[in-house]
Amino acid sequence: MRIFRHHTDLPAEARGAAVAVGNFDGVHRGHKAVIAEAGRIARAEGVPHGVLTFEPHPRRFFRPDDPPFRLSTLRTKTHWIAATGADLLFVLPFDGTLAKKDPAAFVGSVLTEGLGVHHVIIGHNFRFGQGRSGTAEALIALGEQAGFSVTPMDAVRAANGDEISSTRVRELLAAGDPAGAARLLGQWWEVEGRVQHGDKRGRTIGFPTANVEMGEQLVPALGVYAVRAAIDDGGVPVWRDAVANLGRRPTVDGLKLSFEVHLMDFAGDLYGKHLRVQMIGFVRPEKKFDGLDALKAQIAADAETARQMLAAAPA
Repeated sequence: MRIFRHHTDLPAEARGAAVAVGNFDGVHRGHKAVIAEAGRIARAEGVPHGVLTFEPHPRRFFRPDDPPFRLSTLRTKTHWIAATGADLLFVLPFDGTLAKKDPAAFVGSVLTEGLGVHHVIIGHNFRFGQGRSGTAEALIALGEQAGFSVTPMDAVRAANGDEISSTRVRELLAAGDPAGAARLLGQWWEVEGRVQHGDKRGRTIGFPTANVEMGEQLVPALGVYAVRAAIDDGGVPVWRDAVANLGRRPTVDGLKLSFEVHLMDFAGDLYGKHLRVQMIGFVRPEKKFDGLDALKAQIAADAETARQMLAAAPA
């Protein structure tokens, strides 16, 4: 998949695509349906299969003081979009200039002059242009004038009939239900980040951990998780069983939120590497223990519980 961080002066082979357009935060099953339809149309009409998204998320641009809410960093979103089989990913910088474009200007400068789109596929609740004033109906009309077709998709629903949405995924993660979130996402939810130097306290109690900086990602329920972790080095990920603690470490009077991952049966230097961490199961909430001995015993029990959860979970 080729990635473009701009929409102007594109090579000829990157223009004229069937393009799925949206924020695609989390790349959940509803998003995948939009991207898959773009792929189906691209194959049927002999054009490239593209995805257009925005960075940062528009909500971060308009509400910069909100707490972290993103389900996927751009790095993670790129992994998940690449897995759909898309040929092209266009990442449009969301800034003041873009935010001020009215619907006609967005269609003219981005979709027509920039990408030269052949077909645009959007989700059922897609809005675009200044003040989110552009609707699906407006895009269809503007597309007819510009010479491209538009396909709006219906909502995708879960087995219980609920609409699949990024909001619902966030709610499940906040409730400590990563398996429920995974059913809506179509993949395990991931935290990814560079491994930072911590206080190395885990080494002193026999459980060395990789301290992963979460950055702008959503903070789910605090506690211990059964996870799988892989080094993101550009190759095929090798997933290893692991146990992770997300919290403020009250037993050692910690204050700063930390995400610490202990890779089971692994010995190696992870400092400075990017780590992908799949959240598989919630082991227990965060709690304070009476000293390091009690904490060490609980960590050993947590690791065993995590092994059992991981053995029962699908890949």
